[in-house]
Amino acid sequence: MSAVPSVNTEAHSASLPARELAQQASEISRKVTAEVARVVVGAEDVTRQLLIALMAGGHVLLEGVPGVAKTTLSKVFARLLGCQFNRVQFTPDLLPSDVTGTSIYDRNKNDFVLRHGPIFTQVLLADEINRAPAKTQAALLEAMQEYQVTVDGQTIPLPRPFLVMATQNPVEQEGVYRLPEAQLDRFLLRVEMGYPGFHHEVNLLKLHSKPSVDVQQLFDPDLILSLQSKLPHVYGNETLYPYIVQLAEESRKHPDVSLGASPRAALNLLRCARARAVLEGRHYFTHEDVQAVAYGVLGHRLILRPEAEIEGTAVADVVRDIMAAVPVLEKE
Repeated sequence: MSAVPSVNTEAHSASLPARELAQQASEISRKVTAEVARVVVGAEDVTRQLLIALMAGGHVLLEGVPGVAKTTLSKVFARLLGCQFNRVQFTPDLLPSDVTGTSIYDRNKNDFVLRHGPIFTQVLLADEINRAPAKTQAALLEAMQEYQVTVDGQTIPLPRPFLVMATQNPVEQEGVYRLPEAQLDRFLLRVEMGYPGFHHEVNLLKLHSKPSVDVQQLFDPDLILSLQSKLPHVYGNETLYPYIVQLAEESRKHPDVSLGASPRAALNLLRCARARAVLEGRHYFTHEDVQAVAYGVLGHRLILRPEAEIEGTAVADVVRDIMAAVPVLEKE
């Protein structure tokens, strides 16, 4: 790779919203990580990615084997946000109306009235989302992209902020349905949650030998919307925009990829890079921020060719190839 691009911080020192956001976000990140650690051990990196998604205003697909506290972490994070929270356990017999709601006849009013489903909330935990058939999964598409729900011909906006945290187990084969590409593309990040490690697992046993604790609420809806509104002010060198687009284009040309990154994926790379920067206390982002979020943004969007999968090619290897193939340019 070529030299690292310089950051013209002096020319953009007047970006007061971005500076305020960086100071506020870095402090919040520290507090959130500490609060989550009181309940879930060894999840610092996953917590950081959840915060990136929150700052960028996107949805998260949390993936991991059974028993690694995916649901517990999601519920703890939701409590920190101080928002309306609903949980839906996805099952093979779950209907779209069970998620969005339906019209029922009210005898008192002598008319049909809309009964809201659990999707009418600010934070929705879609637990084991891949257990529901595609028809039910599709009930989330409009909500995740347009922040509205259409029920019986009536379109209703959802409360803001609106965040979907979905969990799925990648190892199960029976009774599950693969998420369609259109559904996957609605998730800003896919976060992989692995085993905590030996020392963390020992601390986990010690933690659960004590009385349970309640986490402290650190957000409210107004604060979340305020943080999200300031994110576009985070500065990036002019060379970073073509760099992000070149990453997307390179993914479409990779020999092991049948479906590369879309323009939406490029936009999400930009949003997540900005969010990562402010969480580290910076009012500007660099190519390192883009590279750090690349796998989370691109990993679930790249569709490998069948022959590549047979040969054991991993998506992570493809993302590394893409980043290695695109040079980092200095500003002229």
